[in-house]
Order: sequence, then structure tokens, then C-alpha cells
Amino acid sequence: MKTLSTIFWILAVLLSNVMCAVVAYNYSDMVWGIKYSGYSAPVWTAFLAGIPYAIGIVVCIALAVLFKKKAVL
Repeated sequence: MKTLSTIFWILAVLLSNVMCAVVAYNYSDMVWGIKYSGYSAPVWTAFLAGIPYAIGIVVCIALAVLFKKKAVL
């Protein structure tokens, strides 16, 4: 169970890094798209791409804590 806990902690960290990269790319695309291509959506909509990643991170952390508790028992 301890190895599963470690795997989910690592997965949570990787998901957070991927989330930052995706949101940064979308934000940059929206800024330049509004400036040069006439996108109609506001820039803050780029942050909506982070919601599924945030949910995944929370689930991974919850599973890591659960597996850690089971390993202790």
C-alpha cells in the first residue's frame, strides 16, 4: 500500500506541473488571439482548462492519503 501512496503523490505532482503548462499556454494563446485574431472570449476563460486537472490532483492526494493510512494499519 505504501507504493500506491507514493505513486499517487508523484502523479499529483506531475498533474500540477502539466496543469500549469496547459493554463499558461492557453492564457498566452488567448492574449495573442484577442490582440491579433479578434477572439471574442475574455482572457480569464483560459483558467477554466485547469479545473479538470485540479479535480484530478485532489483525487490523487485523497487516494495517496487513504493508501498511506491503510499502510499504517
